[in-house]
Amino acid sequence: MFFIGVDLGTSSVKILVMDQSGHIQKTVTKDYPLYFPKPLWSEQNPQDWLEQSLLGIKEAISELDASKIKAISFSGQMHGLVGLDAHDNVIRPAILWNDQRSTTETDYLNEEIGRDALTRYTGNIAFPGFTAPKLLWLKHHEPEHFSRLKKIMLPKDYLAYKLSGAFATDYADASGALYLDVAGRKWSEQMLSILDIDASQLPALYEAYEPIGTLSEEVKAFLGLTHDVAVVIGSGDQACAAVGGGVVSPGRCALSLGTSGVVFVHSDTFIKDPNDGLHAFCHANGAYHLMGCMLSAAGSLKWWVEGILKGVDYTHIMDEASDAVIENDLFFLPYLMGERSPHNDPNARGVFWGLNLTHTQGDMTRSVVEGVSFALRDSFEIIKALGQPVDEIRINGGGSKNDFWCQMIADVLDTRVVRLATDAGPAYGAAILAAVGAGAFKSVTEACDQLIMTTEAFMPNPENVILYDKKYHKFAKLYPHFKTLWAAEELPL
Repeated sequence: MFFIGVDLGTSSVKILVMDQSGHIQKTVTKDYPLYFPKPLWSEQNPQDWLEQSLLGIKEAISELDASKIKAISFSGQMHGLVGLDAHDNVIRPAILWNDQRSTTETDYLNEEIGRDALTRYTGNIAFPGFTAPKLLWLKHHEPEHFSRLKKIMLPKDYLAYKLSGAFATDYADASGALYLDVAGRKWSEQMLSILDIDASQLPALYEAYEPIGTLSEEVKAFLGLTHDVAVVIGSGDQACAAVGGGVVSPGRCALSLGTSGVVFVHSDTFIKDPNDGLHAFCHANGAYHLMGCMLSAAGSLKWWVEGILKGVDYTHIMDEASDAVIENDLFFLPYLMGERSPHNDPNARGVFWGLNLTHTQGDMTRSVVEGVSFALRDSFEIIKALGQPVDEIRINGGGSKNDFWCQMIADVLDTRVVRLATDAGPAYGAAILAAVGAGAFKSVTEACDQLIMTTEAFMPNPENVILYDKKYHKFAKLYPHFKTLWAAEELPL
């Protein structure tokens, strides 16, 4: 049997076909444009997603025995706003997760409605990336579009709707919309009232592994299929990535070293950070999770290596960094795009602190990698303080391919770090959800236990753990001092 995972990303869609043993049969990637019509705006055309996804699926199955395809599921960029009118036409381009136009609406929700009220209603506070502030922005700035809204959906749900006709979403992806009562696993009546929308405009809620229907006859004809294929709703990209890494039980943590950085830990029950530094969401396996997201992880290293050093030889540059000593009293604050978790501070900026004439290029590169690792520890410390045990970190993303960085993560977090045998990201997690939805496995946990294996392990070095712990506590004191400068309209010079 074959199962298809479709990962709708910000720059491209990735289609992955997996067999019942977890082996990847084929992957296809299709690109589409990203638009920035105004400063801080980020948009895409949902029709581009649909066209490229269908072309990618058709290509991915073209050389396989199509009769063995049993189910398809989705992973997708989170928080985006897709609106359809009464005739199922897209009203305007989708407003994406990294769009920052709704800062005024975010402030209104956090300050006027109040953080305490928001966390009672949803379990989370507002961020500009979330869907709810986008809806308020639409109401305030494009009322003619807001009045036409008949279906409000997230990006991957648009694909599911166009392929199956089922208007659906899952609890985990919906958690990031800020109008789901996460603990109660239902739409929040209070938030719907605040946003001036009705439950009839929102999709039906499912667990990520549940089937919502089958491929439509039109889609089957385009793909050359003659049998029914189950459509499983899937989830947001971070929850799917966690499934793809087997982070579906207590004690395991997923850590992503992509352009952004994510710390993601499973929880059997709903738990929230009282200081609202972490997101408290439903998980794709039917449980819950805590997640911290920093905006410039491997992106900080790319900026430094390619933008500043004008080099592409990462191996040589990282070797220089590994030769530098930990005790160099040089720090880097990796807030190149502001910061999300745990500071929620769009005014934060990148900083080198402590430079002197003895520092070398290797010292500076090391401080960049350390700064990202320390910023991830900020979220990790909250997870531990909330009583969530972490025995093993499953690392993924481009930065995870470097042994030096993996060892540093193990030392900074004082936790065993392992790589995945199959690091195919959210598309692999979506394929696993498709397999569960098709009945190939009894649960997401069973599927992950059978399909996912790890390879290299990096154990904490006791001497480095002590050195990094001392350095981290110095790092943690820097942000509060700079925060007042960043918040000021003019530096007090």
